[in-house]
Amino acid sequence: MSNNIRVAVLGTGQMGSGMLKLILEKQGLELVGACDTRNDGFETRSFTTPNGSIDVGIYNNLDAMLKEAKPHIVLQATCSKVSEAEADIHTLVKNGINVISIAEEMSFPAAESPELGKAINKAALENGVTVLGTGINPGFVLDLLAITLSGVCYKVESITAKRVNDLSPYGPTVLNSQGVGITPEAFRAGVEDGSIVGHFGFPQSIGMIAKALGWKIDKIEQNREPIVSDCERQSDFVKILPGMTAGCNHTATAYMDGKPVITLIHPQQVHPHMGNVTTGDYIEIKGEPDIKISGSPEIPGGVGTTALAVNMIPRVMNAAPGLKSMIDLPIPAAIMGDARTIGTI
Repeated sequence: MSNNIRVAVLGTGQMGSGMLKLILEKQGLELVGACDTRNDGFETRSFTTPNGSIDVGIYNNLDAMLKEAKPHIVLQATCSKVSEAEADIHTLVKNGINVISIAEEMSFPAAESPELGKAINKAALENGVTVLGTGINPGFVLDLLAITLSGVCYKVESITAKRVNDLSPYGPTVLNSQGVGITPEAFRAGVEDGSIVGHFGFPQSIGMIAKALGWKIDKIEQNREPIVSDCERQSDFVKILPGMTAGCNHTATAYMDGKPVITLIHPQQVHPHMGNVTTGDYIEIKGEPDIKISGSPEIPGGVGTTALAVNMIPRVMNAAPGLKSMIDLPIPAAIMGDARTIGTI
């Protein structure tokens, strides 16, 4: 048996499939299986690697995968909420397996699910394993990157971060949650009844920033407004007529002592260029010194999330047990050598 890090993936959708392919490219990582409960039974799937083709077992039962594949770490790519992720995480942890989850709320469970987070942390400590939540956003652009930039400041008065991205590559689940392709009136009704959520993760990003800087946030205000198209737009999954919604402009503002200290802005729409909008990531820190940084186009969400999950494997394997966020571990870096030697002394 090799001494590679044995890795499995839970979920084989767009994100999970990307992780499977990337793991196969990395030295020191061994892909030992995947789990997709939507499957009728066990199957094998072939992947092309630089060293040839490899067959990977796709299980439809998590317990069966753990028993046969015996992974050291599992990447979870199945959901967005802590409440949806916790059952599988507890199963993994109780089997002595480390976990990296891309569920948005797992990036900082203390923000909205503190009791569930405490239970996961307790289980991880008892079983000597590490659990990390990460992703492009939350997990990097609107939180970790801003936190890192603040490290060169004498003081920080406020942080504003904005991410403008294109929804056209995404499928119906994401498009529906963003309220795409409906009337502005239906959009507002969806915000009221909770069916249109916009971006998952603002409270988590704010919580991570506040913890890192030592701020005590009094309240968070969120606002979701429709982005109405003035032209016809179309993706593989939706056709948008003029006057219909192309996306959602979601903002969140965090207050401390009555003053806004963190403002996060995330307008997402299908084909923003058709509305003369340029995609990109922007961070501005007011303080001493002032800092302003921007990049366009935006860091690709799917690629970025896949890469972070895989690249954090050595950091998690070498971390102390417990539930961690991205501010608790060494900074992420691409695995370009042997994953088994990264993060070791």
